[in-house]
Amino acid sequence: MIEIETKLAHQEYTIAELNDALSSQQSQLSNLELVVTALRERIKTLSEIAPAGSDTDEVPPHY
Repeated sequence: MIEIETKLAHQEYTIAELNDALSSQQSQLSNLELVVTALRERIKTLSEIAPAGSDTDEVPPHY
């Protein structure tokens, strides 16, 4: 009986640790989603300011 209680206590501890890790990863994922959204908006804004094919993309003439 004591062995079963010991195993149960260990499993409860492990489940709590896994829950904490999962919560932390979910928080990190949410933060990364916000960063990706902000970067997408920044790229969109920059591409509107300097559209593709602008003068900066031209190859210099050969001499």
